[in-house]
Amino acid sequence: MVEPIPERIDFPGAEEEVLMLWKQLNAFQTSLKQSKGKPRYSFYDGPPFATGLPHYGHILAGTIKDIVTRWAHQSGFHVERRFGWDCHGLPVEYEIDKTLGIKGPGDVASMGIDKYNEACRGIVMRYAGEWKDVVTRLGRWIDFDRDYKTLYPWFMESIWWVFRQLYDKGLVYQGFKVMPYSTACSTPLSNFESNQNYKDVQDPAVIVNFPLDEDPDVSMIAWTTTPWTLPSNMALCVNPQLDYVKVKDNTTNQVYIMMEARLEALFKKPEEYTILDRFKGSTLFGKGYKPLFPYFSERKKSGAFRIFVDGYVTTETGTGVVHQAPYFGEDDYRVCLANGVISRDGTVVCPVDASGCFTEEVTDFKGQYVKEADKNIIQWLKQHGRLVNQGTYVHSYPFCWRSETPLIYKAVPGWFVRVEPLVEKLLDNNSQCYWVPAFVKEKRFANWLRDAHDWAISRNRYWGTPIPLWVSDDYEEVVVVGSVEELYRLSGVRVTDLHRESVDHVTIPSTRGKGVLKRVTEVFDCWFESGSMPYAQNHYPFESKKEFEDSFPADFIAEGIDQTRGWFYTLLVLSTALFGKPPFKNLIVNGLVQAADGQKMSKRKKNYPDPMAVVHKYGADALRLYLINSPVVRADSLRFKEEGVRDVLKDVFLPWYNAYRFLIQNVIRLEKEDGLRFVYNADTVVSSDNIMDRWILSFTQSLIQFVTQEMAAYRLYTVVPRLVKFVDMLTNWYVRFNRKRLKGDGGTEDCLQALETLFSVLFSMTQVMAPFIPFLTEQMYQNLRHLLDPSLTKKHNVDSVHYLMLPKPREKLIDQQIERSVSRMQSVIEVSRVIRDRKTIPVKYPLKELVVIQQDQQCLDDVQSLESYILEELNVRTLTTSSDKQKYCVKLVAEPDHRVLGARLKQAYKSVQKAIRELTDQQLQEFQEKGEIDVEGHTLSRDDLKLVYKFDAKSGMSLFEYEAHSDNQALVLLDVTPDQSMLDEGVAREVINRIQKLRKKASLVPTDDITVYYDVSPASDNLARVIQTHHGYIQDTLKKDLRPFPAPATGDVIIKESAKLKDATLHMAIVWREGGMPTSASSDGPFCKYLNVQLLGLQPKGGAKGRQGTILLENPCGDFSLSYWELLQRVAMIFGLKDADFKLYAPRKEGDVALVTHDMLNGLNPLHGTTIFVSSKQPSAADVSSASVTPDPSCKYVNLQLLGVKPGSLQCGVKGRAATILLENPVGDFHLTREQLVQEACRVFGLHNKIVHLKESPTANQDLKLASNILTMHGSTLYVSQTDGHM
Repeated sequence: MVEPIPERIDFPGAEEEVLMLWKQLNAFQTSLKQSKGKPRYSFYDGPPFATGLPHYGHILAGTIKDIVTRWAHQSGFHVERRFGWDCHGLPVEYEIDKTLGIKGPGDVASMGIDKYNEACRGIVMRYAGEWKDVVTRLGRWIDFDRDYKTLYPWFMESIWWVFRQLYDKGLVYQGFKVMPYSTACSTPLSNFESNQNYKDVQDPAVIVNFPLDEDPDVSMIAWTTTPWTLPSNMALCVNPQLDYVKVKDNTTNQVYIMMEARLEALFKKPEEYTILDRFKGSTLFGKGYKPLFPYFSERKKSGAFRIFVDGYVTTETGTGVVHQAPYFGEDDYRVCLANGVISRDGTVVCPVDASGCFTEEVTDFKGQYVKEADKNIIQWLKQHGRLVNQGTYVHSYPFCWRSETPLIYKAVPGWFVRVEPLVEKLLDNNSQCYWVPAFVKEKRFANWLRDAHDWAISRNRYWGTPIPLWVSDDYEEVVVVGSVEELYRLSGVRVTDLHRESVDHVTIPSTRGKGVLKRVTEVFDCWFESGSMPYAQNHYPFESKKEFEDSFPADFIAEGIDQTRGWFYTLLVLSTALFGKPPFKNLIVNGLVQAADGQKMSKRKKNYPDPMAVVHKYGADALRLYLINSPVVRADSLRFKEEGVRDVLKDVFLPWYNAYRFLIQNVIRLEKEDGLRFVYNADTVVSSDNIMDRWILSFTQSLIQFVTQEMAAYRLYTVVPRLVKFVDMLTNWYVRFNRKRLKGDGGTEDCLQALETLFSVLFSMTQVMAPFIPFLTEQMYQNLRHLLDPSLTKKHNVDSVHYLMLPKPREKLIDQQIERSVSRMQSVIEVSRVIRDRKTIPVKYPLKELVVIQQDQQCLDDVQSLESYILEELNVRTLTTSSDKQKYCVKLVAEPDHRVLGARLKQAYKSVQKAIRELTDQQLQEFQEKGEIDVEGHTLSRDDLKLVYKFDAKSGMSLFEYEAHSDNQALVLLDVTPDQSMLDEGVAREVINRIQKLRKKASLVPTDDITVYYDVSPASDNLARVIQTHHGYIQDTLKKDLRPFPAPATGDVIIKESAKLKDATLHMAIVWREGGMPTSASSDGPFCKYLNVQLLGLQPKGGAKGRQGTILLENPCGDFSLSYWELLQRVAMIFGLKDADFKLYAPRKEGDVALVTHDMLNGLNPLHGTTIFVSSKQPSAADVSSASVTPDPSCKYVNLQLLGVKPGSLQCGVKGRAATILLENPVGDFHLTREQLVQEACRVFGLHNKIVHLKESPTANQDLKLASNILTMHGSTLYVSQTDGHM
């Protein structure tokens, strides 16, 4: 049975009801069962860390994933959706280090790896509950019960298998490499991690001298922004091809060698220096110099402290001489290795420990953190005469993405995956993937792949998957373990967990007589784990082997643009290395969500609204639609603005909801007035010959066709603009133009055709938009489905809109000619509205003639075919179409855009302006067609000129009654001369408008039986005459009696109001006709329908103790009938069962119980006066027979009756004048106080900002004095009156 729809809707509250529906239906799992056996659509969910709360970036990516996977399911695929959790790595360890005060590896060793990892395990899922709540509240369907966590032993075992495959393919090696290094986290980072977090910083910039061995009076001078690397200097480097100069500083007489192109680095003016010699950088090769610090001076004997050449030295910064610290810079390492200063197996000059502090070798700065040591090093250089110049330099510098501390570059030993040999294959596999938007694939990602370096996969940390390498002390014997079983076979030790504390002690006997092999200490980079998730989430190849291989690569993945150098990259590297193919087929890349001011969202700055606060205010649907209708779905940035979410409600949801409400209203009216029950069956619907019916059906099918095409191409961002346009077409054009038909003014048959059309459109769009807007579509569907012919659904589970397959475009309904005709009609109407607005003539006032001028006869025919709609909508008497512009003496005139052209043309603007104004009508018509025109040698576009139509004064004809306007499709002339009869009709329409607004204000519906009374003051005003002469017209339009004051004294006044109309005042009163007011209930017992609820096998919580309660099924009488979902909420609220899993059972005559469901034929009304049971399982007959059941309310109550007061703050939709208030609930708990009883009276009747009086009888003169124990009032009736004032 279809339910009436309230005028106003609380979108977030309605969504909560839908969530309860899904929970009761177990909707997500049910949908998966339904699709079992259908073709698989595989999807990978990138794992987030649960150590922080979800933010807008997570919500955006989750929304994209949910839309696409819902669409795939409703397109006939089986779509498994498993949530994943990233549990290892720096995010977790960094939190523990902060909490426990861990400063470095020594602290962890003292504590013990087992205790450290246990601490990590304890926080790894800190916010898992919040994540589940947020994801669920946002409407995303994903399986949390069958999730994967990177800490699961079976997941980690698959990681071992992946590594074993790479090792066996020769893609793994141990190396010593200069890498980005986080001193706060004591670990190296991969090259893509270091690129995630660049910031502009100000660093010290120094120029230092290096006296040459051959002539100590001449010094090389090098510039650096990392003074802390100078103690490790081993060489200098210059560009061999560029010019260098020997230059004398005229101020100090010091002689330096530097690049000629970089003289500005030291000197401001040419007068400050004298060039003594000029030569190529290559001539400096091999020259020795005096070491800067003494710490490693002995290495001069082995070739250090010399000058080398390399092309990486540029003219962009510094002096053109680069100091080389080979273990703190990638290029430094390469140059020094190539020139024999260092060797791969030689002694390492790296006097910085894991925490970024100088070691004992650097005696002057031992123990100092390198960045903090800069100032002391500069002071040392100054004292020892080695500092030439000192300043600062602002540049972009990498920071640790976790600790927000600056990275350093440091040589560390580690394990690497060879990526460079795979580059061509990576590019080839990338070309096989479909990316949205394409430019990210073709530019950003492809460029990154071309420059890909070998991947450092090891981390010197603790909480992660241990690298399964067992080695001898000399590293000559290496065993790679690929599974738990293999480790048992090799070691004899069976392990159930694979973390370090479980495997570090396991040894493997050597097969070469080298004693025992021990595991290397490193763990995997957590990116290696997330890149392995396609295999590890299925415990491949140990389980689900065929299932994985049949669904790999994934059909779809989605994440943010920052993952181009993260997850997307690691997925591609590993799938290419393992299987030679890409890991996914389709990918949507989203941009970043920023604060409203364009800054990064920051908890510290509080520069963005809390996501859940936005959801609770506007609803998840609105947030979802706002996000995907933004540049962020095209990989651009979005400046998040809360008002944008609000506008989705205003511009999309409310108009759509109102069209749905209008349909239901008129379906109910049809049944009430004509005795016809509306039932829809698409197979038996008779095709309508009404052009607007055919148009909206065609438009809808075209939209379905478009959305289907766009979703196939994963272009989510094109769908919402078309949806917005559809809502406008539906509400502002179809419903607006067909209101009378839908209300039955054209007869029952015509009304049915209009209702069938509107139902078809709304039902189709509910299905199509369900993946995008899961809550609102579900709410509408739950009511609309009761209007479907039962024969269509009896073989299928149709409990949720998300169980339905998407409708196929019905191409036979698509009529491009009708869509074109209506589009042209809309153009004429919109242009005409502009004229009315410009002349401030409301549409209520009729006008004589509308002239449409267009050269294309087809266009004129289209407009003429819809003449009746145009005349009615614009309130015009006649429509004339013509192709003769000259007949009406109209010509085109151009006006230049002064601001744009003035700024661009400067001095030439004056002459161009004059020439623009002299352009002929013919020239401007050509400009309209081509979009550009040449004036005085300047090419002007549509942005430069504004075209307007003006009447040609030279023609000698007088056409002052017309006003012209155009939208570049057609020229419209509107006769705006006043006419008394038309003015009178306009006034009559104003009267109708005021009365209709008053009906709406009183929350009345068309079927309410009312009479309208009116009066005009002064009585002599023209307004009184107009109402009298147009009385029949006004009454016919209102479909209600219209009578002059006074209203009968016995009448039940609903609402009164006075309104200013021209120079008069219109007084209006709406009164219930005799017998028309909604009836109150009998005073025997509660006025309102009710049912009792009783707990069976459950305990009350939240402070409640009673196990029995009462729930009102309406309040006031006849208003706000309780829905099934509201009943569930009330039960949960009364007994404190918000998070409990329970069902409702109603007793049957047979002595057993039946499950109470949301689709009971007659709603909850049949349960009036019964007791239902609240239980987690079906109660037995014995449970029911032992329960205490009474037909009377379990809780004590009082009845309320309005006395001389109209119900409602009138915006609440309250009509009933009798109500019931429960004085306790559950039994024995939460007794009302006197103040609370008064507040409840105000709430239930909508009596706000009033002083309310409770009386014992209708004739009592004084307020009732309530007893201290309010329960003694049980069963009595109180009378409610009020006076204006503030409570």
